Amino acid sequence: MLASSVTRETRRAGIGVESVAAVGDLRRFAPDVDGVSLLGVVSTSRYSYVIRDFSRLTIASEVRATGPASVTVTTARGEVTLHLAPPDQAGAALVWRTGSAAHVTQLRARALRLGLRFDDGTLSRARGGVITCASEADLYAALELPFIAPELREGGDEIGAAERGELPNLLSDDHIRGDLHTHSDWSDGRHSIADVVSAGKQLGYDYIAITDHSEGAWSSRTLAADDVLKQRDEIARLRSHVHGIEILHGIEVDIMRDGSLDFADEILEGFDLVLASLHDAAGHDGTRLTERYLRAIRHPLVNVITHPANRSPALSSGYPLDFDRLFAEAAETGTAMEVDGAPGHLDMDGHLARRAASAGVLISVDSDCHRVEALNRQMRFGVGTARRGWLEPAHVLNTGSLSEVRAFVARKRVRSPSAPR
Repeated sequence: MLASSVTRETRRAGIGVESVAAVGDLRRFAPDVDGVSLLGVVSTSRYSYVIRDFSRLTIASEVRATGPASVTVTTARGEVTLHLAPPDQAGAALVWRTGSAAHVTQLRARALRLGLRFDDGTLSRARGGVITCASEADLYAALELPFIAPELREGGDEIGAAERGELPNLLSDDHIRGDLHTHSDWSDGRHSIADVVSAGKQLGYDYIAITDHSEGAWSSRTLAADDVLKQRDEIARLRSHVHGIEILHGIEVDIMRDGSLDFADEILEGFDLVLASLHDAAGHDGTRLTERYLRAIRHPLVNVITHPANRSPALSSGYPLDFDRLFAEAAETGTAMEVDGAPGHLDMDGHLARRAASAGVLISVDSDCHRVEALNRQMRFGVGTARRGWLEPAHVLNTGSLSEVRAFVARKRVRSPSAPR
């Protein structure tokens, strides 16, 4: 991740800033990020030195632009802009540089109504006199608002919710107790099950699900039906000597062109958890795609519909589905919908996740990780995307204990034994 690399390089080089933080779209976990922006906090007397030293970082190949309080450099992975702010305006600058533009515009209008000015990262009185805003909470307090989390700052109804005391108690990384969507080298993952489990244990998870791709997936490698029992035996051996984390044996089955699943029920019944994905649109329109999903949602052995829109940020918005129908059926049948943290999905996006939760759907926030080094980062992307959807811990399946996850799976199997398959 470019922002992390540049931040590490800045600290390693000893550039004299008190702190460096990502701002802009990246800090709001927006799915489409237009360049990387950072904010460095330092006294104004040191601006010129910081700009000079940042321009000389080994990661910087060219200086694209400089200003009194900013510098833009080119790296092998894209452009990075460093903005600077003094400590007494660090909070105001963070809000200004984080955006969104619509949210900042609303704050500026509110400031004017209160006889204040909020311009270029500084809050001041209309008749002169800068107001100290060392933290973002200071800025919002001066505008007579509670703190609004970056992921909510989209210029929608967040300020109205803040005025009414209706901001959500947002999901955080600490609320996540396990990952229900990971891949190993039994399909197209890069690492062994033991490696994936070890990575989950290092993150402090209570449980982790191994959910490799089934035979019908378009993945480079898939888990054959004949290998399911062999994989189950490997997981059983791991369970016998790995302590401190529970291992769920799951599967990510494909939803076929007629809405059936590519593993027989007799195989699916042996899994702790069944995820279902629709990877192949098969040229179908939104109505037929919706019907395929509905058949899978009604299946009593399907627990989670993964990345339902099958979107790819900046490339494709995904399938034109009737999400109201999908969410209503998911809520009725006790089927979770996923917020997928893989950068190639970030799906459901914040807007859809909020709609799903409002419809009574339980959400699973997962990494969809194929490499252990990305396990934490992709879960953080998933949590950030969920926060954009105003999700609280109670909305999320994997904030619960393992017994609660197992009970969720069992309820659907018991409650709909004769559902159409």
